[in-house]
Amino acid sequence: MPAKRPPVPLSRERIIDAALHIADGQGLRRLTMRRLGDALQVEAMAIYHHLPRGKEALMDALAEHVTAIQVDPAPTWQETARQWCRAQREALREHPGVLALALTKPPKGATAIAIMEQTEQLTDAGLSDAAEAVRTLRAFVFGSVAVEVQQSGWADPERDTWTRRDARADADFERGMDAMLRGLGG
Repeated sequence: MPAKRPPVPLSRERIIDAALHIADGQGLRRLTMRRLGDALQVEAMAIYHHLPRGKEALMDALAEHVTAIQVDPAPTWQETARQWCRAQREALREHPGVLALALTKPPKGATAIAIMEQTEQLTDAGLSDAAEAVRTLRAFVFGSVAVEVQQSGWADPERDTWTRRDARADADFERGMDAMLRGLGG
């Protein structure tokens, strides 16, 4: 008889991964502490050791997970902004179940730090009003992903499948991002 493997220790990262899996597969409404505990094979109360504020802390952690995007600076502010927009879009598209949190939770923790870094990178690369540019680009990226998820059928309970990748959405995003960057530089 093979030896029994010891259980995988519970960690904040495991909790967030399991919560993302539930939210992306079943929707945020179906994410309960009990369901999360079942997915992790622990009592729901064990989660509170890693997230003392419970569900509120979990929601904050999920929003932070998909919005604390960092990229290395590029030679121009436009290239840096473009990298950030694409990375943020991918993170949001990867986890449509927490898009509502990303749209409604105020930036704090790692997200606030990432926004400050983005602003500093654009300023250092020569953009005069980098804070305004970051706010504008965040609004564009979040809004475009919201429309994309809406059109994908992800949240439609009547659909069995949804479109994860759409070439038209990719082209629309790139065209919109180019227009935003031209406007911000002007």
